[in-house]
Amino acid sequence: MKIVIAPDSFKESLSAPDVAHAIARGVKHALPAANTICLPMADGGEGTVEAVLGATQGERRTRTVRNANGHPISASWAWLADHTAVIEMAAAAGLEHIPIGQRNPLSACSFGVGELILEALDAGARHLVLGLGGSATNDAGAGMMKALGLRMLDRDGNTLEPGGAALVNCHRIDTAGLDPRLSQVDVTIASDVNNPLCGPSGASAVFGPQKGASPEQVKQLDQALSCFADACQRALGKDMRDQPGSGAAGGVGFAAHAFMNTRFRPGVEVIAEISGLAAAVQGAALVITGEGRMDAQTLHGKTPMGVAKIAQAAGVPVIAIAGSLGQGYQALYPVGIAAAFSIASGPMTLDEACRQTSTLLEQRASDIMRVWLAARHHVI
Repeated sequence: MKIVIAPDSFKESLSAPDVAHAIARGVKHALPAANTICLPMADGGEGTVEAVLGATQGERRTRTVRNANGHPISASWAWLADHTAVIEMAAAAGLEHIPIGQRNPLSACSFGVGELILEALDAGARHLVLGLGGSATNDAGAGMMKALGLRMLDRDGNTLEPGGAALVNCHRIDTAGLDPRLSQVDVTIASDVNNPLCGPSGASAVFGPQKGASPEQVKQLDQALSCFADACQRALGKDMRDQPGSGAAGGVGFAAHAFMNTRFRPGVEVIAEISGLAAAVQGAALVITGEGRMDAQTLHGKTPMGVAKIAQAAGVPVIAIAGSLGQGYQALYPVGIAAAFSIASGPMTLDEACRQTSTLLEQRASDIMRVWLAARHHVI
């Protein structure tokens, strides 16, 4: 009996590969003969590279780059046999790498993301997958593009300081030094964010507060990003600020639209394609997915829903396991998930649950399999 296990990571606890293997152990407790296929998943944010490496024969590559505050950080990316590079923005400029007291959305910079892209170009990448999510930056991708050779200048011809706030002084964009290899690489953006760059639904207004921006700073950043978009429009002859996804990852989506050969796709769809999920679920008896928290927001492009969509197309039932079940999680039932379960075995703190996640996942998966087998009239 084939059981496909395709979860996302449990953030601040276990990577997607570790989650998958814990569930597989639980399945084996209940059904030792089961053929468990572990395909770790992600949606483009933190853990995307780990998921790809866990589901493929890809090679891990590591480079020291600048984090969002300009400090050195070791960031991993994945190299696949077909000359595809998989990069997650969060590895270089992720919010998780910046302590709360050190977060400054006005000066945070995406330069390190550009450094990773340069590394991939130097390796000979023909296709680039860039996962957007979990960013600490709100600079419209200006830092990323600076690493790739773009110059942002004020009215006096001076180079701008790093960060989103400085873009209010952006008067001219100089593309002369932009790395020519960018035009030769197909870029897939893995993101579920459709927001524009500016305005009430833009990067600053919607995501800025998550990165520590006050209401006044949100207004300041929104104005600055608008100035940057104006300068880009003058230089390129096109205005990309309202393109769907331009507001992703603090506006990195805008830079990708403006300066790269880019296609935006749902993150879980991209990772599922790389890992071969659609082929794997063919002939499976069951698919098990999950993520750290499941609630009504899971419906909006999160990993479990992407997995359920693929499994549903193959006529395979899906069960989900979560660290916790939040308000509205029952909305998942009519759209492809047969049942959802929390790993908590009783009252416990978040810290306790995080420390025991692997064991709790294993136990819950075993319990679920026993009930599922009983329903199929198997002897337990």
